[in-house]
Amino acid sequence: MKRSRGFTLLEVLVALAVVAIALGAGLRATGVLTDNAARLADVVAAQWCADNQLTAMRLSHTFPGVGDADFACEQLGRSYPGRLVTQPTPNPSFRRVDAIVSDDAGHVLLTLSTVLARQ
Repeated sequence: MKRSRGFTLLEVLVALAVVAIALGAGLRATGVLTDNAARLADVVAAQWCADNQLTAMRLSHTFPGVGDADFACEQLGRSYPGRLVTQPTPNPSFRRVDAIVSDDAGHVLLTLSTVLARQ
């Protein structure tokens, strides 16, 4: 009797299981990369917003008072709410200013800080 050559059913099922696991892992990695790319775009836009606010404060040549102020910024077709937090420093001639930018859900995307001097 001649034995036929080929794969057994068990070998084919094991090969299919290995391929399915590899494809599932690849799809998951692709999804994570897509989410990271979207988050990176949000963080970059938030940084532009914070930079613009802090630069406007620097260019105004006024010494900021201590306290909080809200702002809104439009970047890449989206609106980003933000808050400027001005705090005193040990040296009364300087103020620390934090620009905190959030997403629509209120999650903080970025905090950018600077120190402004009295002029």
